[in-house]
Amino acid sequence: MIRRFAVVGALTLVLVTAATPPLESSGATIYHVAVTVSPSLSTNLPLLRLHFSAPTKARNLPPLVTQPPLTTRWEQIGPNSVQAIATGALEPLTNYVFRTPNTMSCAKTCSFTTYTTSVASVSTNLVWEAQLLAQLNYLPLTFTPGTPQSTPSEQVNGTFTWAYNLPTNLTSLWSVGTDNVVLRAALETFQSQSNLPVTGEADPTTWSDLLTAADDNHVDPATYDYVDVTEQLPETLTLYVAGKVTFTTLVNTGIEPVPTELGTFPVYVRFISTTMSGQNPNGTTYHDPDIPWVSYFNGGDALHGFIRSSYGFPQSLGCVEMPFASAKTVFPYTPIGTLVTVHD
Repeated sequence: MIRRFAVVGALTLVLVTAATPPLESSGATIYHVAVTVSPSLSTNLPLLRLHFSAPTKARNLPPLVTQPPLTTRWEQIGPNSVQAIATGALEPLTNYVFRTPNTMSCAKTCSFTTYTTSVASVSTNLVWEAQLLAQLNYLPLTFTPGTPQSTPSEQVNGTFTWAYNLPTNLTSLWSVGTDNVVLRAALETFQSQSNLPVTGEADPTTWSDLLTAADDNHVDPATYDYVDVTEQLPETLTLYVAGKVTFTTLVNTGIEPVPTELGTFPVYVRFISTTMSGQNPNGTTYHDPDIPWVSYFNGGDALHGFIRSSYGFPQSLGCVEMPFASAKTVFPYTPIGTLVTVHD
């Protein structure tokens, strides 16, 4: 059985389930990854993943041979799973041909008994990441696979489409195959929900968990939420839940000496209640306990509740302040990875 996961511009993943004798004998589910990398990502790229039905050791596998030559090694990513890592320098705009195993035989060591010649087109790996995150509902986009070509080594096209009608402040930041804030935030949400270190970078553990989630159809059960803050007077916050405006409130952003930075940032830490301390512009200090419903999104800038006599204009020291009741309403929709845009 072959299942193709398509991307725009390059074949990224073909899942092959081979009918093979057990290794010691056990069969292997073979993930053939024809990937691409940017010039800055030249090593430690997964080329091939093998998932066995019984425990196996990476050291028992013969080397993966490529043409042109590329140094590779097998890496253990689970008791039953290994992946071939490109440890040598990858050349951009280069096609690497390697033989992927169809079947295996094992005694004390393993050997590939039949092969399929495959081509990895080297340019960027980010499209595959976006495809998986869209499939799992962590992105505000859907992915529709195109029609597979005649052989696995040929390109398979697909299309990303916006799932919601979101503001251009957000949609303008997305581009297929780029390391953009929309993609990084979606990955951070996945990492947070998967109890992984929240880095926004797809390390081998994150890749393995992404593949497992996609294979098991473990989609994100939450809605895709987004917070838009405008510094046009009166200053307001607009909350989008699954593409729809569900709540608006007056807010206060930073005064001139310490303005709220403009841009789009993912929420990275949250508190139901916390103490905020620091220095005022005049050199005095402040120490405010019991600040409620806090979602930090950029350094010391956070969404939170704060008591003021009025709202709608700059009054804070960089944070986005709102009435307690408003902050309580917004807080459930700002988990780790939620994007917050501040604009004028």
